[in-house]
Amino acid sequence: MKMCAQDIEFTLIRSDRKTADIVIERSGDVVVRAPAGIDDEKVREVVADRALWVHRSLAEWEDLNSSRRHRPLVQGQGFAYLGRSYRLKFVADADVPLRLKNGRWELSEAFVAREGEAAARKAFRDFYLAKGFQVFAERVARFTPLVGVETGEVSVKELGYHWASCGVGGALNFHWKSLMAPQTVIDYIVVHELCHLRYRDHSDAFWNEVDKVMPRYRERKEWLRVNGAALDL
Repeated sequence: MKMCAQDIEFTLIRSDRKTADIVIERSGDVVVRAPAGIDDEKVREVVADRALWVHRSLAEWEDLNSSRRHRPLVQGQGFAYLGRSYRLKFVADADVPLRLKNGRWELSEAFVAREGEAAARKAFRDFYLAKGFQVFAERVARFTPLVGVETGEVSVKELGYHWASCGVGGALNFHWKSLMAPQTVIDYIVVHELCHLRYRDHSDAFWNEVDKVMPRYRERKEWLRVNGAALDL
């Protein structure tokens, strides 16, 4: 439900919770999660009371997202995988469109000439999707016993402005772009989502659970906040 308080537009999501919470999503959207029984006017009051924080947070979001850029597909351009940047090399004798070999991305010249740039970028996404299942399945198996939850299917896909999500039956979904982040940050994303299988909100209980499993999660969370916009093709 779209609403407005003062000059702040936000999306209201009501649920079975005790307090109202305001978050700035990765998309830059302002989202208010509030108790089911709260009336619209009270929600507007909550947003108005925190208007200064919202404006400051949106300004910070704009600053952080200035790092988002379109990387040209040219020889020597760097593309990240598991926190390390690898340079792009065009090769003539490739039997696959794209591979990571000997510390370089090898992209088939013939494939690009035949299929175009969009297909070449899709080859990168396909690489992350293929590698992602192996990476995330292994890390989910590593951390699940520490959180003490039951998990379902692990998937890697396009998730828009979300790094991960959890669904019915403990299903866990992870964004393919997160494969560009360091392993420590990937582990944080995994633990964060596993803890959501216990606590569906971002309450103190949720963060206490994250802290129990990963005491240094704050620095990983901060890395993702600052560098997340740059994890793109």
